[in-house]
Amino acid sequence: MWPISVQCRVLQASIAGYHEHFARCVHGAQRLHLSDDAVLVHIKAIHAETHGSYGWPRTCKALQARGIRVGKERVRRLMQLHGIRAKGKRRFKVTTNSNHGLPVAPNVLDRQFDVGEPNRVWVSDITYISTDEGWLFLAVVIDLFSRQVVGWSLREDMTRNIVIDALRMAWFKRHPDKNAGLIFHSDRGSQYASEDFRQVLTEYGITASMSRRANCWDNACSETLFGSLKVERLHGQRFVTRRQAKDEVIDWMLWYNHSRLHSTLAHVSPMQFEKDWHAAQARQAHS
Repeated sequence: MWPISVQCRVLQASIAGYHEHFARCVHGAQRLHLSDDAVLVHIKAIHAETHGSYGWPRTCKALQARGIRVGKERVRRLMQLHGIRAKGKRRFKVTTNSNHGLPVAPNVLDRQFDVGEPNRVWVSDITYISTDEGWLFLAVVIDLFSRQVVGWSLREDMTRNIVIDALRMAWFKRHPDKNAGLIFHSDRGSQYASEDFRQVLTEYGITASMSRRANCWDNACSETLFGSLKVERLHGQRFVTRRQAKDEVIDWMLWYNHSRLHSTLAHVSPMQFEKDWHAAQARQAHS
């Protein structure tokens, strides 16, 4: 092997610069210092991977998570200069039908969205997706602690079965303690107020909670999730079949749980947030 001094001379690089780079690598401080062109490549990669979901704040966090030392202003400037932007927000109509004579649960949650442990509060809602074959309906169950989607159901109809299926999926995935006082919050839709759904809640020892009439802010977390899904992945797409729409929705939800940086969770994904919490609990138990 040629001496370092010879290699640096041939490559027109300084010996001091080589040793500085080597020291960073050896000590694990590989927080990359890149040119604007190189940073732009990474920005475009993140933009493609997230289907245009991230604006400059999340893009900056994603770059830093990859070990790239870059400031917010630099990322904002590069994205603005090259026309890279997050998909815009859109309004979506409400589908809840609360005009029924079924029992309505009190608003136990009362907008207390900050939850200290998993499986203490689940929230749920239903939305719709248009396809050439007709409507596709999606019901989700979200754990408020980590904002993770823990249950879902995709059906051609919007009956009580769609919310029962989503709840059962969440229950068998999470196995919560029946005696922990789990709260299940939803709107006043007839699906959630149905006798069959209320029986499942009773079977699992879950306390029902419902939003006030015509008040979307009482279930803001699920509204936010659906807005992100539609803006970041579904808007502008035409689905010939319901199967195509199902595949896209499930792909987004898996990405959301595993990878999407969540501003409420200090810019980590829902699953990473829970993993970090469990690790901290284990360390505390052994200290």
